Amino acid sequence: MLHESFVKLFWQNFTAIPEAAAWFHVRPVTIKRWLSGEVDVNPMAEKLLIIRARGYLPDDTRWTGFHIDEQYCVIVTPDGRRFSPRELMSWSLRFDEYHALKRMYELDYIPARSNVVTPLPFRGGRRIKDIQSDTVTKEKKKAYRKARAKRASRLP
Repeated sequence: MLHESFVKLFWQNFTAIPEAAAWFHVRPVTIKRWLSGEVDVNPMAEKLLIIRARGYLPDDTRWTGFHIDEQYCVIVTPDGRRFSPRELMSWSLRFDEYHALKRMYELDYIPARSNVVTPLPFRGGRRIKDIQSDTVTKEKKKAYRKARAKRASRLP
């Protein structure tokens, strides 16, 4: 990271040097040296600053727009909804209760299960374009073999 970029990002995220010193676990003199350019910024401090600026979430396209509000300890979605850690923990219980009630009262219970896993945005240095399936059903294999045998029998 360039020195100017570090200084700009630093002042966007901190209002005072003592606050930043406490956050980085260094003395205020160290922060002043980093900001003046007298000493190179510690690479881990740069990474920590970037993490704080992004809101502690991974640099991944699926997390674009999400951030963590440190003051209230909540995850904020791109549309402004706020979720606390307790609320997120209770979602699995709510989901299980919902399906148990549907099963108990036989309310057209069809569990919505998807075999499609959200692919990672990058694989091997290139972006994934199509959803890739690792498994092929037996029926598809049989149909493929049948079509291949039919095509082979037509050829002279």
